[in-house]
Amino acid sequence: MTSPATRRTAAVGLALAACLGAAPTGTATAKTGAGLDRYYDQRLGWGSCAKGPDDTMGRDLDKAGVQCADVTVPLDYADPRGRTITVAISRLKATDTRHRIGSILLNNGGPGGTALDSPPEFHAWMKKTGPRYDIVGFDPRFVGRSTPLDCGWPVGTNLFSAGLGRASFERQVALQKDLAAKCRATSASVLPHVSTRNTARDMDVIRGALGEKKISYFGYSYGTYLGTVYTQMFPGRTDRMVLDGAIDPRKYGPRLVREAVGENEQALADWAAWTAARDDTYGLGRTRADVLATIDRVIRTSARDPLTVGTAPESFRLDDTQIPFLLFAGIDSDTDASRASLAEQVSVLNKAAAGQPTRLSPQFTAILRLGLTGEQSPHGSVQSAVICGDGAAPRDPEVYWRDIERSRAAYPHFGALADNIGPCAFWDRPREEPTQVRHDAKVLIVSATGDPRTPHKGAVALHGLLPSSKLVTLEGANRHALYGLYGNPCVDDKVNQYLATGRLPADDQTCSKRAGQR
Repeated sequence: MTSPATRRTAAVGLALAACLGAAPTGTATAKTGAGLDRYYDQRLGWGSCAKGPDDTMGRDLDKAGVQCADVTVPLDYADPRGRTITVAISRLKATDTRHRIGSILLNNGGPGGTALDSPPEFHAWMKKTGPRYDIVGFDPRFVGRSTPLDCGWPVGTNLFSAGLGRASFERQVALQKDLAAKCRATSASVLPHVSTRNTARDMDVIRGALGEKKISYFGYSYGTYLGTVYTQMFPGRTDRMVLDGAIDPRKYGPRLVREAVGENEQALADWAAWTAARDDTYGLGRTRADVLATIDRVIRTSARDPLTVGTAPESFRLDDTQIPFLLFAGIDSDTDASRASLAEQVSVLNKAAAGQPTRLSPQFTAILRLGLTGEQSPHGSVQSAVICGDGAAPRDPEVYWRDIERSRAAYPHFGALADNIGPCAFWDRPREEPTQVRHDAKVLIVSATGDPRTPHKGAVALHGLLPSSKLVTLEGANRHALYGLYGNPCVDDKVNQYLATGRLPADDQTCSKRAGQR
């Protein structure tokens, strides 16, 4: 979406290879199987991050003292002498070399999120501990600068609602089937190798190429699942690991959004109460119920005739399958700024539903372009490729329709989105089974009680699966992704203390949302 922070907070596949992941740790370049030595032992060519005069991100990284390199990895770890791809990494080297701790690898979630540009801001968030780490960002395979995948989609996401009736659901079936077909047509040779398990293998090659016996790791959202998978495939190779916005690995898969549908309804209701208290500004209703009724009316209107928002050339038509996506995208945080942004967007939709002309803010335009045009096709393409490559989805559209109909009463705004069919229903089956958690790991898990993307119950479940872990809970916040982004000193301090000392808290910790937190 633009800045690294915005990308992280926007927007919510797993025979032989599994055996390779169980090799014990030995030297800094511990191998995972025959034929992989050349990957683990490769010399990295560190240099400028800028790819050309128009590469603003690369120039900014260069100015911050970050260097970049490409790591060569096998496309197929079962055929290490076959085709190779590259994974782009960046590194801000430790300056306090006397007290250097090691390398920390960053993942911003998605799947499909880039972290190449993240080392400078993590360095700032880590405060006194930042100079003690080599802070390493990377674009996972087929993301960003890492042999990118683009299926040529006309949209930037598949996360739409089934709408209000059977006809809109049938249109979704056709759309999602077409999205899968486009990926098969453009990327059939690589799709079987797009998976979290292969990204974890890439991470271990990065560890070896950096010369580290163990590597520290920070993952947001989907990055918590990736981190968990790494601990299971490569037990004993992690030093300090923080999983922020954690996922229950048993629930991860193509229908993961269903796990958070209740939290999303609650987050929308809380936003509606906030907006009702500001009716003089937004005109959406003076009570929570009134604001929600306004949303329902807008969606019903769009089902009869799509709404037109904006003016040419930046105008968009929105129906009952697309508006819930905008609501979903707007409630991932409960800060005043985030709530105001969504209120402004719903005000635009309300005017459009009344037949009035509307103007779009740059932020609203960006969200609409992301979701409803092909501008962000690479993001949507690789996100689906990873999720569909990690786990199988039901293939019969009637399964989804029955779930949608059952969910409407309890979850009127997001049930038809959470239960909607997706491209995974039309994808080839994954090559590997999902990862099972069988190894304990000492990790710090961070979660907010009202997280509308990866619900708190998932963090609690992961904590139970990893008995040596500790859980930091932020109470009273409807917020996804906390450390450094939300500005809660309690959470940030506990993470930084762990990164500095390597010692987990003696007990689970609880933090509170600050009054008026922005």
